[in-house]
Amino acid sequence: MNSPAKPDASPAMPRLDPLYRLQWEDAQKAWVLLYPEGMVKLNDSAAAILQRCDGAHTLDMLVDELQASFGVQGIATEVHTFVQHACERGWLV
Repeated sequence: MNSPAKPDASPAMPRLDPLYRLQWEDAQKAWVLLYPEGMVKLNDSAAAILQRCDGAHTLDMLVDELQASFGVQGIATEVHTFVQHACERGWLV
């Protein structure tokens, strides 16, 4: 069993692990993360973050883009926490 990742273990430019696919599911009326063993239904915030995890955005770029897109400020801690959680679950590399 893997140990939980350290707080600074998030990749500099996160991207989805190739085993996962992010897509909109009409049946779920939500974004989902598909993988060979199943599916994770995502809330809007999680989907917005994962859509930007393309290996071309740094975490700071993700935060800046999300803040601009949604007209909010001060979300860096939440974004970093989510990305760390996604890394621990194996969704991001």
